[in-house]
Amino acid sequence: MEFYDVVVLGAGPAGLAAGLSSYEEGANTLIIEREKYPGGILKQCIHDGFGLVEFKERLTGPEYAERFIKMVRNKKIPILTSTFVTSIKKEEEIFILSVVSKDGIIKVGAKAIILANGCRERTSKQIGIHGTRPSGVMTAGLAQYFVNIMGYLPCKKCIILGSGDIGLIMARRLTLEGAKVLGVYEVKNSPSGLTRNIVQCLNDFSIPLYLSKTITKISGDDRVEGVEICDVDENMKPIKGTEKFIECDGVILSVGLIPENEIAESLNVEIDNATKGPYVDQNFMTKVDGIFSCGNALHVNDLVDYVTESGRLAGKSAAKYASSKYKRALNPIEIPLNKFLYAVPQYIDINSDNNKVVMYLRSRDIVKNVKVIIKSRNEILYEKRYTHLNPPEMERIVFDFNRSSLNDYSIKILMQEG
Repeated sequence: MEFYDVVVLGAGPAGLAAGLSSYEEGANTLIIEREKYPGGILKQCIHDGFGLVEFKERLTGPEYAERFIKMVRNKKIPILTSTFVTSIKKEEEIFILSVVSKDGIIKVGAKAIILANGCRERTSKQIGIHGTRPSGVMTAGLAQYFVNIMGYLPCKKCIILGSGDIGLIMARRLTLEGAKVLGVYEVKNSPSGLTRNIVQCLNDFSIPLYLSKTITKISGDDRVEGVEICDVDENMKPIKGTEKFIECDGVILSVGLIPENEIAESLNVEIDNATKGPYVDQNFMTKVDGIFSCGNALHVNDLVDYVTESGRLAGKSAAKYASSKYKRALNPIEIPLNKFLYAVPQYIDINSDNNKVVMYLRSRDIVKNVKVIIKSRNEILYEKRYTHLNPPEMERIVFDFNRSSLNDYSIKILMQEG
């Protein structure tokens, strides 16, 4: 059995950054990836817009991934591809991983583990669409794989359900490849994707966006023949009498992403219902000592640059933990759930020597002219006025705290008008 200080699960943008950061902090590091090649979802994201924060350049997904792949290979950090982790057990202070690859089954020991597994797409069955099961119904990510990796056009006339960013990008991509996108239908009364993607992917290509509408039925035997569209009320329930049938040969689903945390749950890592990812402290360590989480496995990010940032911070923290374990004291970060969807991290470890917090948070609703305040007791740690907060657009906040002032006190996040 081979032993490492840090083992990273996943070689997407979060895992590559985590592995690189861990290695640079002096940890003996291994990266494990289930796919044949590293890079994660970036391999099929051939549009640009990546790296504006990280590299101050507009890169395509493959270009962004290749930069980190080269850095990892230049450091000679080992990456096991086409490799699956089947189980993880903790024996005393060491995690024992059972790993399966084309070479067989091996055991790997690690002092710390970083979960960088990414996320998966919701399917039609997870959102309860009725009807038959013809070909032509697929997630936006699968459609993207067909077009950008396999060079195959999966439909000629389609409906896109959901206005998530991948769906918006595929509306443009399919149009450029000659398909007819009849419209993007969103069950909410506001778009779920970034404003820039609404403008660049829909408006610029005259693709209509329909709000407060959803698909209630898919028709077809061997192939999709059409869908039933229905208006929804303020509770997102279909309104009888508003049904409309639209002929199409494809249904593209962009109805949300779910962090991949089956391994985390097998380790009894506590999951936040709001993010569907683990609870973590400012060092990105979960509530299980030695287990770290980052990227889209922690919470779904808007920008790959922030996925990279969380991976880098998690890698640095994991390397430090592997070299000198310490006893934590976690204080909760309190948020008003009627104002915010979530905030990450959810805890502050007051025993850590890291008093800098990089926080990601989302508002629950579209709000204007508000002030966000982060305070502990009577000490204001962060304060900023926002002219506009929109749930699809994540906010990144950085603040410092005084460890001595947090004893027996939690940090509170407030939103005030004006």
